[in-house]
Amino acid sequence: MPQPLSLKIGSSGVRGIIGESLSPQLVTSFAAAFGTYCGAGPILVGTDTRPSGEMVKQAAIAGLLSVGCIPVDAGVVPVPALMFHVREAGAFGGLFVGGSHGSLEWSALRFIGSQGLSLRANQAAELTDLYHQGFYPRVRARDMAEVRADTTSSERHLRAVTGAVDVEGIRAKKLTVAVDPRGGTASDPTLRLLEALGCEVVAVDAGAEALCAAKPEPDDASLAGLGDLVRGSGADVGFAQDADADRLVVVDENGAPLGPDVTVVLVVQRWLERQAGSVVVSVSTSRMVDDVAARFACPVHRSPVGEAHVIEAMKQHGAEVGGEGDGGAIVLPVNPCRDSFVSMALVLESMAVSGQSVSALRAQVPRYSMVRERLLCAARDVAPSLRLIKSLFPGERFDLTDGVKVTWSDRWLLARSSATEPWIRLEAEAPTEDEARSLVNRVLEVLSPGA
Repeated sequence: MPQPLSLKIGSSGVRGIIGESLSPQLVTSFAAAFGTYCGAGPILVGTDTRPSGEMVKQAAIAGLLSVGCIPVDAGVVPVPALMFHVREAGAFGGLFVGGSHGSLEWSALRFIGSQGLSLRANQAAELTDLYHQGFYPRVRARDMAEVRADTTSSERHLRAVTGAVDVEGIRAKKLTVAVDPRGGTASDPTLRLLEALGCEVVAVDAGAEALCAAKPEPDDASLAGLGDLVRGSGADVGFAQDADADRLVVVDENGAPLGPDVTVVLVVQRWLERQAGSVVVSVSTSRMVDDVAARFACPVHRSPVGEAHVIEAMKQHGAEVGGEGDGGAIVLPVNPCRDSFVSMALVLESMAVSGQSVSALRAQVPRYSMVRERLLCAARDVAPSLRLIKSLFPGERFDLTDGVKVTWSDRWLLARSSATEPWIRLEAEAPTEDEARSLVNRVLEVLSPGA
């Protein structure tokens, strides 16, 4: 059975372990390929707060310079702010250095196109082909550009976020907000956003030195400190962001994490209250979104998993709001990417307009339980395994958008291949955890009978 590799190349970029698979040479070559793909113009380069960030950034800048690009150092910056800046400044592209949800030894290159969007699968494949060919139009010394600096990404981005919500309505409520930016790129911008919205802010892990090696991504276990802070400070709500600040988890006034799927639910609910319309979410996102959309008689469309797929489907269906169940809500008119800042602002606006607590807003939507598992699976065995899973449920409704999804009126089961690792991912949602677990176990008994 194959073992997961430490170098992963996929549609979302390139990631690996520092000092092992993600070497300066590889970073420089991929950056040169990206510069060749984008063209000889300005490329914004931003980083997260990992100690490896400066080394990786300098290697990337060297690659960009070598092919005639103009690297623009954006400094430590949230991913959604960098993407917004690329689009607003008319840059040829953007390159983000950071490990996202990976532990501290990981880092990555995330490639952003000229429209401020993640590369689509075909674009990423073209970039990877350029890298493998290794033929780049190198420039001579006298033609090499100078590195520029522009650290206005967050300022530009926060103006757009506050311009999209009822700032005065939120300020009038004088909400107290507890935040945990995980020591990541959101540490300073989050405080500035909430202060602009008139909130009293209490924070944990707000400094860059607090980036947690084991849990740079918020989950129930790692959010205990934020829950304690919410209860101890009497905060109205708690917000936790991942290290690159594109995803958000909401903690209610009782200190209870609501789960990443609820973030998308709350954002969709607020946006449809403002303007009814189509919704697009990935196939692995909770059916709570369907329950919310049904109240407004709005259709829900499902896309393959991945930000680029969701955004492409949103444009296809004319949807303004959507996202993924990892806490990544997308509001296309504000910023066409997963954006934790837009999510925070809309949750606060919802609280201000309705006069309700976060737990009351959550209670408007039915509760379901989600169970997730994964199985090691060689690439050659993925298709036969998915066919076998489909045969377990004859006569049921299938959604083949991404893998095999079996749907019922109040539950679903999804089996799909990982894009970057030799896994089959299994996910099930049902009214109770036992019912969701039963669906997953039915598959596990067939695919791993000896387990």
